[in-house]
Amino acid sequence: MPDAVVIGAGPNGLVAANLLADAGWSVEVLEEQSEPGGAVRHDRGVDPAFVSDLFSSFYPLAAASPVLRGLGLEAHGLRWSHAPRVLAHPLTDGRCAVLDRGIDATAASLDAFAAGDGDAWRRLHGVWEQLRGDILDALFTPFPPLRATARLALRLRGAGGLRMARTLVLPVRRLGSEEFTGEGGRLLLAGNALHADLAPEAAGSGGFGWLMSMLGQTYGFPVPVGGSGALTDALVRRLRARGGVVRCERRVDRVVVRDGRAVGVRTADGDSVAARRAVLADVSVPALYGSLVGPEHLPAQLLADLERFEWDFGTFKVDWALDARVPWQAEAARRAGTVHLADGLDELTRFAAQIATGAVPDRPFALFGQMTTADPVRSPHGTESAWAYTHVPRRITSDAGDEGLTGAWNTKEQEVMADRVERQVERFAPGFRSLIRARRVLAPPTLQLLDRNLDGGAINGGTTALHQQLVFRPLPGSGRPETPVHGLFLASAGAHPGGGVHGAPGANAARAALRRNRPPGLHRLQHVLTRRDRTGAPRPDGR
Repeated sequence: MPDAVVIGAGPNGLVAANLLADAGWSVEVLEEQSEPGGAVRHDRGVDPAFVSDLFSSFYPLAAASPVLRGLGLEAHGLRWSHAPRVLAHPLTDGRCAVLDRGIDATAASLDAFAAGDGDAWRRLHGVWEQLRGDILDALFTPFPPLRATARLALRLRGAGGLRMARTLVLPVRRLGSEEFTGEGGRLLLAGNALHADLAPEAAGSGGFGWLMSMLGQTYGFPVPVGGSGALTDALVRRLRARGGVVRCERRVDRVVVRDGRAVGVRTADGDSVAARRAVLADVSVPALYGSLVGPEHLPAQLLADLERFEWDFGTFKVDWALDARVPWQAEAARRAGTVHLADGLDELTRFAAQIATGAVPDRPFALFGQMTTADPVRSPHGTESAWAYTHVPRRITSDAGDEGLTGAWNTKEQEVMADRVERQVERFAPGFRSLIRARRVLAPPTLQLLDRNLDGGAINGGTTALHQQLVFRPLPGSGRPETPVHGLFLASAGAHPGGGVHGAPGANAARAALRRNRPPGLHRLQHVLTRRDRTGAPRPDGR
């Protein structure tokens, strides 16, 4: 009998398993799919000569995460690669905003839109440098992050106090207009906000766009050499080296609860796997509380709150094998790993408004990945392994493109939408479609089939909007990995701090499980020893 069972071998589940194994626990990870990784996997399914990431591709949060850095995955084969430029946002008139790891290059790009905007970017970056350490501590530690928040409050005072706090909760449209004269800086912030489900007019989208932009400025948008699954492989190798077990094709149907405590799980094939100390669930919030745990074990208020849980947007993705590099009209986009495709801020607002009203966008804002540009081993020399994804409504009521899309996502609808995405790329890269050797379409139902956590194509474990963050994530009054069932911990992106490949929800869950299983009195002893270690002398009371 293992000490812990982890449901799901996504990055959060694997991080949790590694930290438990580091503490000497025996751990068994059960994964529904035929391979581990969740939304961090690659294959050669588009063309045998091309490596294609199935889901996520670029990992600024992983690069910034003290959780992943602390695991030392490079010792288990992980290597990172960067495109020459982090991100580009071209316009159809040939202008292009560029995010570069060199701040001078980023600033020069923005000055080309409006003189002085480069200095405005430097000011925003200066605030980030003041606050970065405490923001990352607050982001990657359990809620409420009391120490990090206290330090952050002190630093905020030096960075403008309430005025800076106001800036971070602004809609990104307003933040951009307050900080920049030209369109370049506004585009970088707004495009990065739409990596989540935050429209340019949404409260807090300014802070999220600023955070993602500054992560890119500092850490880049790196990719694992050889494919996104290389990150998963390193996590699995590290876990196995510590005695952990990963079992694939083992779907969990039920968490077994006895006397209010999680004591194991039951799989779809009828097997039971007992857990001596804890069960950690790298699954979506609705799956955990709506399926895996029987309602008789949950408070009525939690079940009522679950009815109000909000997913993020659906996702539609297309992978390509291209015979040549993308012929971007804006030269600066040719060296960027990620390219944002929308012809201005108003087009981003139009796109978000169409989704809000249930319409499939006619000009979909696309995040475009140039994977060979970022990692040359992804495809033969001179070619490009590429992808684009866009968001779509979870419940479709109309088609803004007047092509009859209904959300059935049958073969015909998938091809229609893939063609629409390609036409959007063609606006910024004339001749793009003539380079396509092969393509693969991943519609929302396909994404969910490949990873059950991506319900309806949602990639962030629930909306990033303020009403479902911090103490409201995943449900009001929660914000921590502990659940109403003793010994059961939420370890997925549904928990604070949310989506992105950084491992924090898994780490928070593992640490909570370790705390709950700490021998009586040990916490007090460790606190005393920690205080002695910090001062180099005994406490005044002699202990």
